[in-house]
Amino acid sequence: MYAILAVILVVVVFLVYLYNNLVTLRNKVKEAWADIETQLKRRYDLIPNIVETVKGYAKHEEGTLSKVTEMRTKAMGAQTLQEKAETENMLSETLKSLFAVAENYPDLKANQNFLDLQNTLKEIEEHLQLSRRYYNGTVRDYNTQIEVIPNKFIAGPMGFTPSEFFETKNEKEKENVQVSFTEAPAPVEPPAPAPVAPAPAPAPVGPPAPVEAPAPAPVEPPAPVEAPAPGHVEPPAPAPVEAPAPTEEPKQ
Repeated sequence: MYAILAVILVVVVFLVYLYNNLVTLRNKVKEAWADIETQLKRRYDLIPNIVETVKGYAKHEEGTLSKVTEMRTKAMGAQTLQEKAETENMLSETLKSLFAVAENYPDLKANQNFLDLQNTLKEIEEHLQLSRRYYNGTVRDYNTQIEVIPNKFIAGPMGFTPSEFFETKNEKEKENVQVSFTEAPAPVEPPAPAPVAPAPAPAPVGPPAPVEAPAPAPVEPPAPVEAPAPGHVEPPAPAPVEAPAPTEEPKQ
């Protein structure tokens, strides 16, 4: 009896934990999508000001301006997430075309109001990109919790279904709208490298020259010493004898 109650209690605790966890993740998804909608609304509100500013300098570009206005209206009226993503991609493409046209009007590029608008749009695009990344991250975590076992068999009956990602269709559409009109600097060609003289050819290395040993100095034999002839003895030279001094005779 107690074992059955313990099993029931464990199941109930698990279901409560799973439900609360999925609710938390789903609320994060909703919060992230609300942030995206905020940034999109800021862009929708900014586009008419950009169109009117461009129209004052580029009256002959009615086709491009009308297309931007049309895409804005479609994006605002999109109902599903997939439809919203497609219309937003088309709106981004028309904005790129609009700013490409503005490049042909120097007075428009120098207009301070237009510069402020493009800076604001750049800021919105950066926030929108960050919001989209955060939203897709929360959707990934939420969908993972729904699809893993055993959650997969419980989340559906509890009313939890996977959410869709908000992403572009190709790599080209992932680029932000370019709103910078500063003239790109002329490409600087790298200086041609100075010609490097070829290294001198190494001198051929031959076998080392034989080292000649110094010639020994000739040793002259000592002069022969003549031995005296036997039996012949030279007499010593006589010492000189001095004659005695004459003595004086005493006077008488």
